[in-house]
Amino acid sequence: MSSRISSRTKFAAWRRPRAALWAAAGAVALGFLIALEIAARHYAGVPGPITNQAREVIFDPKPGPLYAGMALMMVVLTWRQRFIAAGVAVGIDIVFVLVRWAVDAKVADGHYFGNGALWVMLGCAVIAVTRRTGRERVLLLKGVGLGLLLVAGRKTGDTWLLITSKTRPTVLDPYVATADHALGNPSWVAGRILEASGPVVTHTLDLVYAQLAVAAVAVALYQLRNVATERRFPSHHLVRTFLVIGLLGPGIYMIFPVVGPIFAYGPGTSGTGGVQWAVADLWPHTPPAIGIPHPVPYDGITPRNCMPSLHTAWATAIFIHSRKGPRFLRYAGTFWLVATLSATLGFGYHYGADLIAGVVFTLTIETALRALDRGWDRSATRLVAHGAAVFTALLLSYRYLPVEMAEHPWVAGPLLLLAMATVIYGYVRTTRRWEPKAAPLRLPERQPELV
Repeated sequence: MSSRISSRTKFAAWRRPRAALWAAAGAVALGFLIALEIAARHYAGVPGPITNQAREVIFDPKPGPLYAGMALMMVVLTWRQRFIAAGVAVGIDIVFVLVRWAVDAKVADGHYFGNGALWVMLGCAVIAVTRRTGRERVLLLKGVGLGLLLVAGRKTGDTWLLITSKTRPTVLDPYVATADHALGNPSWVAGRILEASGPVVTHTLDLVYAQLAVAAVAVALYQLRNVATERRFPSHHLVRTFLVIGLLGPGIYMIFPVVGPIFAYGPGTSGTGGVQWAVADLWPHTPPAIGIPHPVPYDGITPRNCMPSLHTAWATAIFIHSRKGPRFLRYAGTFWLVATLSATLGFGYHYGADLIAGVVFTLTIETALRALDRGWDRSATRLVAHGAAVFTALLLSYRYLPVEMAEHPWVAGPLLLLAMATVIYGYVRTTRRWEPKAAPLRLPERQPELV
């Protein structure tokens, strides 16, 4: 009896700091969303992420991962419950479509479906509070929270990008373009290669670039496939890394606003940017000349979302988390990483310097999240500090040493790649030591035979 009481006491003591940590994280997240709501209304005069999410309970939803969020939530459900939830979501969406058609409501192109998925997630939250208890309630609430976080992450990212365009009237593209000479102007080279490759390659890369979230959900669903049977989430999975990257990345956009080669040195794209705001119409055929860089003004529409490349960061996270999957998933993760890097450069969305920063950014975050689960030790602290130092050094060199880097490419270029390689090597070496070692197979000892 005393042993049972002591074990319960230990379990309760263990749960108290965990509950406090979750409560603190929830309070910080709520405060962050409220701050973004206020900032969006103040700087742009438009609703923020909370209002946009709330309106989609009734009004036509914007394209986003509503059904992907519901799919992540359903990892905690049984197969029977999953079929019921999916059927209810589709049924609700059909009702919404019919009502909008009957009242002749105006709906933006492609904004027909998604309300049903949001209603199902909210309904599961109500069921968890009213019909579940103990660990089952916590598990269902975690599933709902995971799905809603994915949806809220998209809304939060859109608001962040809007704020960057309204609060940063000048951009630092000339600095990054000058520093990119040290890497051989990879965006200009990739742009010409993609231009000559034909429409099939272009459409494929465009699809990969636009559907990055689909690949992330596929890897996450594989990692979370056993939640319904084990009744618990794994200690670390892709969604956590994805969300932290999306949370921290836009903060760097505010510090280092960059719009990208296609906007700063090209014709831009329809609806955003344009030749009238470009430094010169050079991309992708004529690399910019080496000169003294300076901040340049840009429009109040185009997001300053290049430094670091979050598409590269997310694709790197997908690659890392697909390594423990089956062969098909590993090949798909490799393909998505290579195709994303090709698209970011070939479409002129990023400079080569952005990609290097994105890789270092992801590995540092991934190390910190894994260390939080397994416990901090000297190797984790050293690697996170090294990654943060390299990332900071990259930004400072792009800002204050671009001319020197461009004038000495055979020194600066290899140094940039070496800095990234040290973080990659440190991550691989450290995380391999963290993997559980398989116990050696013990052969049975030979016994003497009776004569």
